[in-house]
Amino acid sequence: MALRIKSHWQNEERERTLPEIASALAFIAWRIAMEQAINLHCERFVYTSDAQRLLVIQEYLAFLIQIADRLSHAPLEDADRRILITEFAKKVFGHVQDNSQDLLGAGDYGTPFIARLNERSGEYAEFRFNEDGPSYAMLRHLGFEIQRLMGGEQENRWVIDQVMDRDGWDAYKKFARAFSDLFE
Repeated sequence: MALRIKSHWQNEERERTLPEIASALAFIAWRIAMEQAINLHCERFVYTSDAQRLLVIQEYLAFLIQIADRLSHAPLEDADRRILITEFAKKVFGHVQDNSQDLLGAGDYGTPFIARLNERSGEYAEFRFNEDGPSYAMLRHLGFEIQRLMGGEQENRWVIDQVMDRDGWDAYKKFARAFSDLFE
């Protein structure tokens, strides 16, 4: 399944603010994370509930927020990077809250996501990221967290390999390309 991501501005002449870029990044990250969750299902991995699928999407979102932070390190000053990542996380919070409410009903879904994001931020800080992208260890951690969410039943036993070797890398490449396009 091919995901078409619109990552160029309609009016390329107009200067974009960091919050506008963050909003576009959040929308793109949501679509990529959702596509990766769907791909796991297409690869015959099994979700037990919609709530579980949403948690997998959130795990991808936490990963992509870390990727955005790493990608923004060189081109932006620290203050601008902080604004971009904070606004990006706020917009992702909104997507998580709204989509979870639509699917699961009323409740606070954003606050647990922020707690997960803060926890993952500390964990991902330990992993290398260079011009080639995330290290294998970083992708392995993403796969490990998704496998924990999906359970180790027979049909999900190899989900970590799928995420490490294919889906996590694909998510990174799509997001990095869109990130670059939005700053052009």
